[in-house]
Amino acid sequence: MTNDTCIRRCVMGDEAALALVGGATFLETFAGILDGEAIVAHCRRAQSVEQYAAWLASADHAAWLLECQPGGAPVGYMVVAPAQLPLPDTTGDLELKRVYLLDRFRGGGHGSRLVSAAIAHAAGAGARRLLLGVYAHNAPAIRFYERIGFVRLGERRFKVGNEDYDDHIMGLVLGG
Repeated sequence: MTNDTCIRRCVMGDEAALALVGGATFLETFAGILDGEAIVAHCRRAQSVEQYAAWLASADHAAWLLECQPGGAPVGYMVVAPAQLPLPDTTGDLELKRVYLLDRFRGGGHGSRLVSAAIAHAAGAGARRLLLGVYAHNAPAIRFYERIGFVRLGERRFKVGNEDYDDHIMGLVLGG
């Protein structure tokens, strides 16, 4: 079954849709990899309506929803924010904090469309680089980012529950 989709920039009032698709995609991506109770606790905090409302209210954060048509159901999203990654110099960089799609919508070019919108936003904002963190064992996501031109710049530890997980930090140089 194929559905049409559209990407739109989020506004205040979209926080519940972001939290719903954020929690659903995090669960779908990490079920069987991370501890279930830790996923639920992580989503309660990191994927909360309040977290997204705070980001939407902040001038230095931007979010987009991928919506299925007809009906406008949220099936993917991304957030771009000031870079907060453990690299030597992130001055002038933006971070693609989150980009997730429901599994049913992967492989149809939707992820590329979302990341292209993030790149255009970051370039338009005058960012030097667009950075991101990706789970080190998520080979399909790493290959996806590498195809776009992202390169590995470093590592970080990502805590969910009581466990630490390895992330690759990747970056894409913007502009000339």
